[in-house]
Amino acid sequence: MTEPLALRSRIKHLIVESLHLEGLAPLEIADDAPLFGEGLGLDSVDALELVVALEKEFKVPIRSHEVGKEAFASVSTLSAFIAQRLAAEGTTNAGS
Repeated sequence: MTEPLALRSRIKHLIVESLHLEGLAPLEIADDAPLFGEGLGLDSVDALELVVALEKEFKVPIRSHEVGKEAFASVSTLSAFIAQRLAAEGTTNAGS
């Protein structure tokens, strides 16, 4: 199981690197800051790029109906979503 702090850190680095957010350090992203709108100001194109990056990094499929405001609201909620997916994939793969 991935530690929550380490997972949040990986997600922050992934956001900065995959979305080319020059001038922004991963440590500057607050765990509970909104990713869209008033927070980081990400848009729908950024959301698509982030989904692709998350799928590659964590090797978990993310379906379009799972990409909602709740899961992608902040680094904290995104971290919880990914942790849940990793746990589910681990359970699924354990029976293979």
